[in-house]
Amino acid sequence: MNKIDVIIVGSGIAALQLAYKLSNHKHVMIITKGQVKDSNSFMAQGGIAAAIAKTDSPQQHFHDTMTAGEGHGNEYRVNDLVEEGKKVIEELIDAGAPFDLEADGSLSLGVEGAHRVPRILHSGGDQTGKKLVNFLLESLQASDHITWMENVMVMDLILNRDGKCIGIKAKNSNEELLEFYAPHVVLASGGAGGLFTQSSNHPTILGDGIALAYRAGASVGDLEFLQFHPTLLSANGKTVGLISEAVRGAGAILVNDRGERIMEGIHDQQDLGPRHVVAHEIFKQVTSGKYVFLDITTIHNFKKRFPSISQLCKAHHVDLSKGKIPVLPGSHFMMGGVVTDRWGCTSIKGLYAIGEVACSGVHGANRLASNSLLEGFVYGSRLSMFLLKTKVEEYPKDFVPAPDNKNPLETLPFTRKELQEKLTHYVGIIRNNDSLQHHFAWLNSFSIDPFANIDQCRRADIQTYFMWINSVLMTQSALIRTESRGGHIRSDFPNKDYKRWLRKSIIHYRKK
Repeated sequence: MNKIDVIIVGSGIAALQLAYKLSNHKHVMIITKGQVKDSNSFMAQGGIAAAIAKTDSPQQHFHDTMTAGEGHGNEYRVNDLVEEGKKVIEELIDAGAPFDLEADGSLSLGVEGAHRVPRILHSGGDQTGKKLVNFLLESLQASDHITWMENVMVMDLILNRDGKCIGIKAKNSNEELLEFYAPHVVLASGGAGGLFTQSSNHPTILGDGIALAYRAGASVGDLEFLQFHPTLLSANGKTVGLISEAVRGAGAILVNDRGERIMEGIHDQQDLGPRHVVAHEIFKQVTSGKYVFLDITTIHNFKKRFPSISQLCKAHHVDLSKGKIPVLPGSHFMMGGVVTDRWGCTSIKGLYAIGEVACSGVHGANRLASNSLLEGFVYGSRLSMFLLKTKVEEYPKDFVPAPDNKNPLETLPFTRKELQEKLTHYVGIIRNNDSLQHHFAWLNSFSIDPFANIDQCRRADIQTYFMWINSVLMTQSALIRTESRGGHIRSDFPNKDYKRWLRKSIIHYRKK
């Protein structure tokens, strides 16, 4: 039994920030089923939001976040996010993080959807995630308290007889079963956007953390709230990569193949309206037989300002000289996940969740653009403070696994592709009771045990199994919420249920 203080599952911004904050104090193991840079964080083109401008304030950032979340956000958690987010970004600036600057040396601040003022910091134009991940990785290189485990898939959480999480089971690329024990296990594995056929997510992001927590008995919530990004690059009817919201922030407008502006008269912020509003309008245009484009003719030096996007377009034979980029909406971000408190603690002792895998309450029903990287930094820092103050039992006391009496998982009667196609069709941008009930019945027609023993299963089968678990949970959640709010749109319940919203209808900003 290797002595490890903290096991972190995942390697995005939240995971790396936590590891960085703990690296001088505890032995940390970072486990990822692919390579360290296989994360949505690394792929993030957009920036990171923080109220650091003189004309901005945490109060305004709070208001925009709560408004985008359509009243479903937790006021206290959002307050923590915007207050501490400002401090975390200032710490990064002081540490030399490579944020873009204006010609006069001041920070370059952009505007994105549903932000009322410019507050988006970028790095490398549209390479913010890549630059910040590399910055944290470089900061961690000097630490001898970090153990890296790549190509290792976590397949189960280990609990003791008291129901405390004491470790993980995993399989390496050779299908060998591994076990690691620690008093603290942190899920930072990302969301579940890859469950859909059209997605901006890294292909490894398939809801593993949510399935792991659910199988262990942890509370999960708000899984019906999935954000579809309005503008993914469209090539031959498929989405092949993200076109950052920063492009619209720089002046691009959405038009259809008739040259009509599709967001005119739809929202007071037009092309920079909340993501679910814009995605819905594009969806309606496409389903009516029209094509939608980003008109970038007003953006000067596009290739210099957006090098990654330009390269993506070139790779898929989109001629930028024509000034139009074909786009489609696709799954992007989960607002729900493993339910946590203000520090990142789950309902299971010894188990924590941070980043997109967590239902932290900061995003409500729809995430405000560029708050995701901010959440990763803030909760990585918050959880580090909690863990550094938490006393644990000495090894090996309490590190005796509970007996496993589960039945083995039987052969799955569907493929990964089939799950993705059906979830996209029945639980996509627009939902209704009939489609949800049909899909829920299909998912449950196979009598699969969501708590089966999977020790002898191969990694590929475990992955498909986790996808099925997430599909069941997401579909059930969408059935339960009989209203339309944020990323959850039901054609049979098109309006918000204000009785549900009553507790959230008065928004208060609480300054510390």
